[in-house]
Amino acid sequence: MRGDSAFEEMENLEFLNSDIPFNILCRLPSKTLLQFKCVSKGWYKLISDRSFIQSQLQKQKPTVSGFIFQGKYQWCNEDIRTVSYIPVVESQGEGEGDSDEKVQQKGFDFLPEDVVMLASCNGIVCCRSCFPDQAQDPAVYVCNPSKKEWIKLRSTAALDNLSTIGLAFDPTRDPIDISTKFKLVRIRQLEIEEEEFCYTFEAYSFETGAWTKSNEICHCNNNLVKNNSVYVGGILHWRTDGDKVLTYDVEKELSWLISVPIPAMEFETIPQACIGDSEGRMHYAMVSEKGLHIWFLEDFFESKWTLKHSKSLQEIEEEHPRFYNLHQRVTEAVTYHTEPWMVPLAIKDGLLLLRVSTKLYLYEIETCSVKQACSLSKLGPHIMFCPVVLPYSMSLVPLNPHRTLPLY
Repeated sequence: MRGDSAFEEMENLEFLNSDIPFNILCRLPSKTLLQFKCVSKGWYKLISDRSFIQSQLQKQKPTVSGFIFQGKYQWCNEDIRTVSYIPVVESQGEGEGDSDEKVQQKGFDFLPEDVVMLASCNGIVCCRSCFPDQAQDPAVYVCNPSKKEWIKLRSTAALDNLSTIGLAFDPTRDPIDISTKFKLVRIRQLEIEEEEFCYTFEAYSFETGAWTKSNEICHCNNNLVKNNSVYVGGILHWRTDGDKVLTYDVEKELSWLISVPIPAMEFETIPQACIGDSEGRMHYAMVSEKGLHIWFLEDFFESKWTLKHSKSLQEIEEEHPRFYNLHQRVTEAVTYHTEPWMVPLAIKDGLLLLRVSTKLYLYEIETCSVKQACSLSKLGPHIMFCPVVLPYSMSLVPLNPHRTLPLY
């Protein structure tokens, strides 16, 4: 039996050393390949090879596999430690099924401490230490949850629970065949005169292991929606609480403000919005008394948006009877004691994650189909107020596991 097993392993190695398995396997999605790594040592070695991963990234564009969700306290600065992962599951019809059972809450247990989500980009995630904590040395982590690999950036600079950090990683621009190159951008708001504010930018490069402060300054009196950066086309985007989207070109170190498609003052109620990317373009989704509207950005410098999807609330209710009396509930006044009925939370790869009352739904933009993702009760307490919601794409992208880098 032992000899037969060894012979089979030798045949397997000879097969893997040919171009045939390489060319076949690199066309498969990351989720399948992560499972195939368990087949044998030879398969594990091939699928873990950087040149193989680079080829797979070129042939298989990452698609959203789920959404990372973390609540936030409204009236205190202490961090909530529970992190939930809501997978995008293929299912038949629009029934609720057992969607709550698929929610995972141990996806980041491989890290040495509890963390707060900051950003997600092309398969890797950036997070930081929780506050308050006994740890005297708060850290930033860059990790790949699919492979349970992480890098710890030891912080010697000011880091607190108000820190806003964006993650820039694009393997099509920076191949990972030798190393995984990423950049972090820390953005800070400064008061330059009375009631006059601006934003400054600092970038951390994996190659240099240091923060570099940019000379760029962006004058803007609006506050950022925390931990809501979107990286597309080499540019980081942050939604503000005004009618602007703040952008920063990571390579050119240039920032500018993009006007949203329709200013809030044109609505009778307070519109709810989110930003995201799909098909390599920046997208903006909005829910108001006029319905659900989604635009994509055509021109950055001219703030030119093109309407991609439009549905009135009445049409949504007719097509999906579960949203009974939707128009009235959306148009009801929002106060400090009531939350908006329908809120777009994240958009990625043609999918819009919506909160409607106390449930989350996946809205497929092209087909207008709706599937329940989960109930809010499954995600823990304090999840209504401004949660962190990050799209995530499963990826084979390697990170040097358990490596600690200085954060100067």
